[in-house]
Amino acid sequence: MSATASPDVALAERLFAELRARSRDGEGVTRDAYGPGERAAHALVREAAEALGLEVRADPVGNLHMTLPGRDRAAKRLLLGSHLDSVRRGGNYDGAAGVLAGLAVVAGLRRAGVVPGRDVTVLALRAEEAGAWFPVSYPGSRGALGTLRPEELAVRRADTGRTLEEHMRAEGFDPDFVRAGRRVLGPDTVAAFLEVHIEQGPVLEAEGVPLGIVTGIPGSRRLRAARVIGEYNHSGATPRRHRRDAAIALAELAHRMDEAWLRLETEGHELVCTFCVLATAPEAGFTRIPGEAVFQLDVRSVNPRNCDRMFEVLYDLVPRIEARRGVRFELGAESGSRAAPMDAGVQAGLKRAAEALGIAHRMMPSGGGHDAAAFAQAGVPAGMLFVRNQNGSHNPKEDMRIEDFAAACAVAARWVAEAAA
Repeated sequence: MSATASPDVALAERLFAELRARSRDGEGVTRDAYGPGERAAHALVREAAEALGLEVRADPVGNLHMTLPGRDRAAKRLLLGSHLDSVRRGGNYDGAAGVLAGLAVVAGLRRAGVVPGRDVTVLALRAEEAGAWFPVSYPGSRGALGTLRPEELAVRRADTGRTLEEHMRAEGFDPDFVRAGRRVLGPDTVAAFLEVHIEQGPVLEAEGVPLGIVTGIPGSRRLRAARVIGEYNHSGATPRRHRRDAAIALAELAHRMDEAWLRLETEGHELVCTFCVLATAPEAGFTRIPGEAVFQLDVRSVNPRNCDRMFEVLYDLVPRIEARRGVRFELGAESGSRAAPMDAGVQAGLKRAAEALGIAHRMMPSGGGHDAAAFAQAGVPAGMLFVRNQNGSHNPKEDMRIEDFAAACAVAARWVAEAAA
């Protein structure tokens, strides 16, 4: 298979513009999972795939499969793709860049008359932004991979109150497929999955590097409903030595954990530690010492031992702060997710492609979760390419230079040329 078929970046540019126009919500875009916004995005991409002459079908949970047939139809296929849903009032590139990069690559092959050695399928996955809509991770990709649990169909969408199952049925899909434990993708049918995605942080932009080759997707340890119990009292009449101030106790915990994060980072450990919520209870008032404070904690790392290190700090600090400040911590239930290292072979192939093309890149972990994690955890070799972007992600000002996107498409195309030979 030729390594010189140029991706059709102009097609992707046009589709980016049409996606924005169809899903604009004030300043940003909203493409709700298993709802009208995501449906409109899938319809647009389907139209483009059919115009290219690709084989197009939706699987039972709604993922769109757009296939360029290869010479050996029985060989394991290559998958390129990502998701099309968004957060509320988000940006136009998060997820969509991976789907449109896949279409640009296969459109380039089609235009050059190249027939790959195996099928190359572009996937538009459903509901990756589940945190914004349904409290469940990757229902689209996990539904296709057979790892979505039947009981997860009962989770309810935050804005409608209807279950995931009800939304699937309303969109014309079949949640009974999940209930039966079936799958359409797996390591027996897929050679590898590549997800192109904008970087959601500032690293590539700050370093002046257009592309990142992702080494892994982090796991996490999280507290979602923790609180500190102190004592409400008069803010003017209570001396410091008699106070049981829940807010100050929580502030001390956050400060000490931030110092521990810095120490670990200085020692070479890659992780992030975020107090997503730090708040006094509604009963707090201007002249009251806070008697209760609530917090949420999110610790992430590709290396699970780093998450453990931070929680060891937490469990060491809590009793000492309790004793010193006369408060009580209730940490509540802990949740989390497993880390997903990206496949070493896919990483090496992407690195070879970038070097052959002379495109600057760096190896880096992902900060957020992505569908590639679901593929890796299901045993499918998975990899990711990050595209430098400006202004962060999950916000209307999310941005991406088209020349950086074109570089990612070129690397993906060269990787496909090698992997599909």
